[in-house]
Amino acid sequence: MTDAATLVNDAELALVPTPNMDDLPRRLSDFATFGEALDYAAKGKRGLNFHDPRGTLKRVYPFSELRDDALDAARRLIAHGIGKGDRVALIAETGPEFAALFCGCVYAGAWPVPLPLPTSFGGKDAYVDQLAVQMASSDPKILFYPGEIAELAHPAAERQGCEGLSWQVFAARAAPDCELPQASPDDVSYLQYSSGSTRFPHGVAVTHASLLNNLAGHGEGMKLVDNDRCVSWLPWYHDMGLVGCFLSPIANQMSADYLRTEDFARRPLAWLDLISRNPGTTLSYSPTFGYDICARRISSQSHVDERFDLSRWRIAGNGADMIRPDVMQGFVNAFAPAGFKASTFLPSYGLAEATLSVTIMPPGEGIRVELVEEERLSGTARDLCRPARYRAIVNCGKAVKDMALEIRGARGEALGDHQIGKVWCRGPSVMLGYFRDPEATDACLVDGWLDTGDMGYMVDGYLFIVGRAKDMIIINGKNHWPQDIEWAVEQLPGFNHGDIAAFSVETETGEESVAVLVHCRVSDPEERQKLHDTIRDKVRSILGHPAIVELVPPRTLPRTSSGKLSRAKAKKQYLSGEIEPIRLAA
Repeated sequence: MTDAATLVNDAELALVPTPNMDDLPRRLSDFATFGEALDYAAKGKRGLNFHDPRGTLKRVYPFSELRDDALDAARRLIAHGIGKGDRVALIAETGPEFAALFCGCVYAGAWPVPLPLPTSFGGKDAYVDQLAVQMASSDPKILFYPGEIAELAHPAAERQGCEGLSWQVFAARAAPDCELPQASPDDVSYLQYSSGSTRFPHGVAVTHASLLNNLAGHGEGMKLVDNDRCVSWLPWYHDMGLVGCFLSPIANQMSADYLRTEDFARRPLAWLDLISRNPGTTLSYSPTFGYDICARRISSQSHVDERFDLSRWRIAGNGADMIRPDVMQGFVNAFAPAGFKASTFLPSYGLAEATLSVTIMPPGEGIRVELVEEERLSGTARDLCRPARYRAIVNCGKAVKDMALEIRGARGEALGDHQIGKVWCRGPSVMLGYFRDPEATDACLVDGWLDTGDMGYMVDGYLFIVGRAKDMIIINGKNHWPQDIEWAVEQLPGFNHGDIAAFSVETETGEESVAVLVHCRVSDPEERQKLHDTIRDKVRSILGHPAIVELVPPRTLPRTSSGKLSRAKAKKQYLSGEIEPIRLAA
């Protein structure tokens, strides 16, 4: 007797993921346009594979099928009145529907604009506001979204005055034959918004030439081999997920396995399960917090060697945020019994304005750090009455293919090794500019050089990132990095990465002060007071003067769509009263 459950199980067993190996010779993104890259990848057997929250394979999507669906989508778009250069907003859900529509836009000559899912936002109104702001900047002709979030996406489309349509409805429409426009390398391929694009969004216009050059640098920098396979949970609305883990596997012909970001958040160890099941060599990226979450989920009593096999994990990329060497060491300690090697870590540095990658650590070199005095980082003279404090600065690797780097001082002069200044880069993958924002473009692009807004220094061709210039706190003429304050407080018992936000505020007297917001999980009033006093003393020891310390409820501090702490938003919400500190006993 056969029942429905048996049929479902048989169907699941019949699914075979796309292979790691292929007879198609690998080309490292040496194409004129991204459409050509997909045309070539479709000649092979590799492709994309989508998994459920438990890591069970649910959809196998060879590049050949993606190309067929994308060409159908392109014909539907043209029949719908979408022309070359039109913007098409897409809610970037990790799945075949978004993949086909994104590539369909490219074939149709339209500019896909990936927008975030609602999982990273506090409520319906905040999410609709986020979509509306980015859509006002990109001015799309239509917004496509999963039917399940129609009540969230449709109001944003109405506010913008553009059409809103679920991709399920769109896919049911006819795809009449038509002539597709010819793309050139200098055409814009898509519009990318950075994870911090909120009130003043900056859409980065990425050309085919820029994209393919960066993807070639990505493939060459990681020294791709035939048996490599990508495993990812990163969101496709963020440049590391979109470019590094969706577009790169296509242009470099590599199979990939995906968990949705929201599924990783609920079951992070499913990521490591997927890596363990890969018979080939794995390439997988994560910001620091992803490694931190996994290490914290594993107790010291767990037999990780019985559950995981991480011995074939060739590249464990790290980027999109400041890299924490202590967190990386914690991950090594937790998963070394499962075969994970510290040399697997591959730090990198990049930003949407450079398409993605600027530097990549040579594979096998792992995490390398330099201990630097905090006074040198802040550019202030050493106080000989206080003991020296050091911060571990991570080596982010060497410039990718065709990328030039410079460290510049306050007057724009080039600095030598070990001298801290602004990080500038220049190369074919650096953006032409922000979409319809010449003022912002002129503020960061000078003679083809991009001011990244980050501070760092070079040593023998390797780049070390110190922090964001805009995050620097200046009090009484002395510079302080918020990371130093946050990391110091995190060393106290009971805190996780991302529990603290430090920034400057103006006091009632008009003077600048440091405010430190800290997630508090203590309910007893006396213990809260003790915790507050301990943090206050710790911060004072770092700054050399008092600071404003506020305890706030857990999960209060805002994050960007890629999961990074947003200090700017935390400051805004604190000053507006949206973040309400916990009242302490008198």
